[in-house]
Amino acid sequence: MKHLISMRDISKKDILEILEEAKKMENLINEKKTSDILKGRILANLFFEPSTRTRLSFETAMKRLGGEVINMIDKGSSIEKGESLIDTIRVVSGYSDIIVIRHPNEGAARLASEYSSVPIINAGDGSNQHPTQTLLDLYTIIREVGKIDNIKIAFLGDLKYGRTVHSLVYALSLFKNVKMIFISPKELKLPEEIKEDLKNKNIEFEEKENLDFDDIDVLYVTRIQKERFADMNEYERVKGTYMIKKEHVEGKDFIIMHPLPRVNEIDYEVDNLKNAKYFKQSFYGVPVRMAILKLLLEGR
Repeated sequence: MKHLISMRDISKKDILEILEEAKKMENLINEKKTSDILKGRILANLFFEPSTRTRLSFETAMKRLGGEVINMIDKGSSIEKGESLIDTIRVVSGYSDIIVIRHPNEGAARLASEYSSVPIINAGDGSNQHPTQTLLDLYTIIREVGKIDNIKIAFLGDLKYGRTVHSLVYALSLFKNVKMIFISPKELKLPEEIKEDLKNKNIEFEEKENLDFDDIDVLYVTRIQKERFADMNEYERVKGTYMIKKEHVEGKDFIIMHPLPRVNEIDYEVDNLKNAKYFKQSFYGVPVRMAILKLLLEGR
């Protein structure tokens, strides 16, 4: 891989290689060891949207591998003076060895990759793609369920604008006998083009509006994203549609995932249940992103 822009750019073989490398990185973390694999390399974080986990986990990942990090956010940068994204990328690629970018516009990361002299990693472009989140989601599934093939997963919440869902659905379609349930208000259903892709691949799925997810291996919950709505009246109609409570999931065998942040879609009482894995999922972002940084910079 030269860049990591979309899950559609990488193969199942690439995915498995990253997940295998991530296990080595997790062992490194658990043994309280550091590495100098990327000593002398510089990661540039360019975040034009708010971020906690993605930005900090990339920074942590780079530092655990011996590299350095520079950060740029929208406020206080030359973007406020009218500088184009293209010019920003050209400048920053001269300062760094690899760039992580989050941007509100779909296609921004792809555009950045066309003008960068160093690898670009897409950390989320609008409601389009979030490939590193997908890779850590897959890693969570394989670590906590034990497999990715032959699972049944329910997606709950904002399936229309949720870029984490869009990326993960595509990635899961590469694996064997994965069944999917999509639970959302009718206003926030999975986009038709993604469903058509699943149909073309003969992937089994069903759509629901009610909380019905007993016979599953994974419950993947997402928040309803206020910032993605052009019409606030539409948001007001659907906010708070679902809340997963202790009585919904206690004693169940499936794991509960969430890309975070949560608002009110998972009750705090759920956090202490053995199947609540969303904070472990967040931790897995570090070894997975360590693996991605290593593999993208290894041959350079």
